[in-house]
Amino acid sequence: MAASSSISTTWTSRILSVLRIVAGFLFMTHGSAKILHIPGVPNFEHVTLFSLIGVAGLLELVGGALVMIGLFTRPAAFVVSGEMAFAYFMAHAPHAFLPLLNHGESAVLYSFLFLYLAFAGPGPWSIDALRRGRRAG
Repeated sequence: MAASSSISTTWTSRILSVLRIVAGFLFMTHGSAKILHIPGVPNFEHVTLFSLIGVAGLLELVGGALVMIGLFTRPAAFVVSGEMAFAYFMAHAPHAFLPLLNHGESAVLYSFLFLYLAFAGPGPWSIDALRRGRRAG
């Protein structure tokens, strides 16, 4: 029992960091496709920066990058969580009630995942953790 507790204590915060890095990277690619056209996605070829999709892409690119590197993680995660909730209700919910039917599962998952990160924090493998260490030292 003690070994299990030790493993849990050791790895829980590290896995939080891994979750944050992977989620931030995947989210950032949505913004990269919309703003930088990398990777090229035909639906995003004509996105303009000052359109609703362009602003969403900018939030995804910058917010995803901040979350991925763990810089200003809590506020960045909170903002992009709200963006995903907004995206769900604007783009998906009008088509059907259930996310399975309106293709909104990823928006809902991202929204709640980023909301969790806004409260849980970035974990130890982050720039925020490095900055905290410098202030404490």
